[in-house]
Amino acid sequence: MGKLVSFRKKSNQGAAQKALKRSTSVFTGTDEQLIRKRKPSKPLHVIQPSVVEATARSFLSAFPGKVLYAVKTNPHESVIAALGKAGVSAFDVASIEEVRVVRAHAPKAEMYFMHPIKTPEAIREAYYRYGVRHFVLDCEDELYKIIRETGLATDLKLHVRLALPKNTGASIDFSSKFGATPMEAAQLLRKCRTVSEKLGLCFHVGTQISDASVFHNALALAKNVIAESRVSVEMLDVGGGFPVSYTGESVPSIETCMDVIRKGVRDAGLGHMELLAEPGRALVAEGGKLVARVELRKGNLLYLNDGTYGGLFDAGPLLGTRYPVRAVRGEGVFEGGTMDFRLAGPTCDSLDMMEGPFTLPADIRMGDWIVFENTGAYSQTMRTDFNGLGKCDTVLLA
Repeated sequence: MGKLVSFRKKSNQGAAQKALKRSTSVFTGTDEQLIRKRKPSKPLHVIQPSVVEATARSFLSAFPGKVLYAVKTNPHESVIAALGKAGVSAFDVASIEEVRVVRAHAPKAEMYFMHPIKTPEAIREAYYRYGVRHFVLDCEDELYKIIRETGLATDLKLHVRLALPKNTGASIDFSSKFGATPMEAAQLLRKCRTVSEKLGLCFHVGTQISDASVFHNALALAKNVIAESRVSVEMLDVGGGFPVSYTGESVPSIETCMDVIRKGVRDAGLGHMELLAEPGRALVAEGGKLVARVELRKGNLLYLNDGTYGGLFDAGPLLGTRYPVRAVRGEGVFEGGTMDFRLAGPTCDSLDMMEGPFTLPADIRMGDWIVFENTGAYSQTMRTDFNGLGKCDTVLLA
């Protein structure tokens, strides 16, 4: 164990919980009933814990190893609770604030600090106050930092982050910022072996992948790195990237991804290792909806009270996600057919645009609402207060 370090008793958990709650209530019924009853004037995040729980159970039964939920995706307490009910007992955290949130709502959970670059203060607090033992790194300086800040601890479980070749089939490639080259990773494994109770190798194929074969290729590379290191490695983390099907996207199913991973592990002869995964979007996207109100219409352009600086970041210029959408009218019905629309968020920035196209009733008008499906991932965590327009409410749909 590392040496004892003194901490002030004052905890930051209260601030973390307040930041997440943002006015949360519970409603029994459908989302349309909710909208017609409350007529929300602010953007509304709708969380369905039962859907999160069911999706997580399905993933857990399909993955041949330990599942670490990526907290950055959606750290709302109801989500963490639903995942716990499903059987998720380990969490991938990227900051000390996420560590605090998990400990507040899942006191017995095991945490994996999977950000390759951490502050000394975060390492110390995670290790001494919250009992975190799993840390990822991708360079020698980070290794020495972890060793120093944990007081030469003998119970560390270190994971070396391997950079993969650029994945053009991912919405965002995750190896351009983090990860060691194969040669560097092999050397790091050797250095970590002498100070690590358990040793792991990890990688990330990128977010929202379009081709599951990237897992097989990454596992083949991992095999070579482990062989080159000439040390025993007990854990292998295949990261995240498990996709969700949005409008107009062709992505592999979770079952296909699992088949490829099993085959990749088998072909690489790595079946003796503890297998880990870090799903985020795949567990929670379908358990969330976002409700936005139409504030103005100009032809095929609808101005909403939420946008890319709010809960619809993924629909913006970077990713262009086309969430499935429905329109709800407070009174009366929509008449006629449908047409394609562009959407604009409420801020003064011209980047606050969602080109879609989004298919909605042709007679949609100011005062109607749009329900964006499958927004349970990143919608809340990417929200900002730009222009003072970050206010929103959260409702749990029972």
